[in-house]
Amino acid sequence: MKNVEVLDFQPKLMDFKEEIVMGLRKFPKQTDPKLLYDEAGSRLFEQITALPEYYPTRTELKIMSEFRHSISDRIGKDASILEFGSGSHKKISLLLESLQEPAAYIPVDISKSILKESVNHLSQRFPKLMIKGICTDYTKPFQLPIELRKAKKRVVFFPGSTYGNFEPLVGQNFLKRTAKLLQKGDGLLIGVDTKKEQRILEDAYNDSQNITAEFNLNLLKRINREHSADFNLDTFRHHALFNEEIGRIEMHLISTIQQRVSIDREIFHFKEGESIHTENSYKYEPGQFKKITEQCGFKQEAVWLDHKKHFSIHYFTVQ
Repeated sequence: MKNVEVLDFQPKLMDFKEEIVMGLRKFPKQTDPKLLYDEAGSRLFEQITALPEYYPTRTELKIMSEFRHSISDRIGKDASILEFGSGSHKKISLLLESLQEPAAYIPVDISKSILKESVNHLSQRFPKLMIKGICTDYTKPFQLPIELRKAKKRVVFFPGSTYGNFEPLVGQNFLKRTAKLLQKGDGLLIGVDTKKEQRILEDAYNDSQNITAEFNLNLLKRINREHSADFNLDTFRHHALFNEEIGRIEMHLISTIQQRVSIDREIFHFKEGESIHTENSYKYEPGQFKKITEQCGFKQEAVWLDHKKHFSIHYFTVQ
């Protein structure tokens, strides 16, 4: 095999259309957060991570930098790193630089263009490292190709608090599938956003430059482009709030008028004020997340936090 390669198992567009239509048929209307991340959405999210209000990315990077030697020691030598979601080069570059002779890097992402860009960038930065990208939906069951199963040790890297997008039961099933993808002694290095003041949380998802609003509305652009829909973006507005009772940020696209929208000839009716629920971001205290993950086949080996305890990075091993 080549030292650098992208294996394409990208879902067909029809799969996305079925998910969108099924979500909009529900009451209340909703869509899966992963649908926000087409090429344009992924690039907008990269802009979001640099915004002053959006603390998770810079806080996670600070933790990774401050504790890089401790993290590297936990992972050990000759490990293959399997990253779920490969949008940003910063975190994986920092991790790979800190590790002792990593065996391989295997990014898994649903966006083929973003995946190829990541693979090309990192292959130039780490020319001796074996890099095998996999284009697939990691939120659903998938199999590693046989040639990628032979590493001495595998560690799943899941940064960015993306786990918080899962509904609790869906997240637990994801952790169980991840454990089955690995072997006893393999690791999971995962970023988790913590609970904190409502103002800090809501500001992070309602930035002053309206980039998050553009990111959210891009979903409607995508549906228009890929599925012959006729959403009028001027009649929807972005809204994000912290639901304290449930412990999550909710993102919505709210219809500002009564209207009807067609998606490939199927009609959907919206009342004024009715929303499409596009994303959740659950927040977990470190002890709470430890308990959840240990019920899914893992054992916590270490946890690192910033001094404000705004973000946590956990390292688990498969039992």
